[in-house]
Amino acid sequence: MSPVSWSQTVLLVAAGILGGLTGSIAGLASVATYPALLVVGLPPVTANVTNTVALVFNGIGSVLGSRPELAGQGRRLARIVPFAILGGVAGAALLLSTPAEGFERAVPVLLGVAAVAILLPVRPRADVERGRRRELAGLLAETAAIAAICVYGGYFGAAAGVLLLALLLRSGTTTLAHANATKNVVLGASNCSAAVVFAIVAPVQWAAVAALGLGCLLGSRLGPVVVRHAPAGPMRVAIGLAGLALAIKLGWDTYR
Repeated sequence: MSPVSWSQTVLLVAAGILGGLTGSIAGLASVATYPALLVVGLPPVTANVTNTVALVFNGIGSVLGSRPELAGQGRRLARIVPFAILGGVAGAALLLSTPAEGFERAVPVLLGVAAVAILLPVRPRADVERGRRRELAGLLAETAAIAAICVYGGYFGAAAGVLLLALLLRSGTTTLAHANATKNVVLGASNCSAAVVFAIVAPVQWAAVAALGLGCLLGSRLGPVVVRHAPAGPMRVAIGLAGLALAIKLGWDTYR
């Protein structure tokens, strides 16, 4: 592909802002960014890897915006992030070595389940409040699920944040803002590790990365602020409904 034109640059920056905002709030960045790369003429595989590299800036902005909610989460993140990194690398390797059909057919179902999980209210009991001791089996299951989501994130990534947010909300994170902050760090680590692989061996379109990444950085910095100040109930409903709408669209595209 030739260097992007000014009109394409504007489109990519705008898509990046929208993707960064929705990604840092609900994990739906690729819904805006990936189609924009197709519109400017990138073939699907190039668009996918270029999108992953550009979303590194989404991770940077969203983590910077989430700093207040990340206070006190150091031990948990230290346990999870190495598996997120490994998952991202594994997903990148899968993308470069296997066809996409398997994951793509499972995504609508997984996304629909995750969206419903976000919509269902979480009512913490006294024994599941912050600071309770969880069984080793529960910790291992949560870590394995997070690693699996990060493999998918490195492989394709559309709505990986919705899956992760649903898991965090059902596994003891008490507020949407704190779950969102954890999600931003974990997905950022996974995406960054996959991006390193793609930058070395895949056909990344760097001009598109620059434009899309700038928009992602701007939009993602604002997302955690919105989550912090918006009413948690309506925000959860909005995220869940957006996830359901995307699941229906992906299901239609996949199974029709």
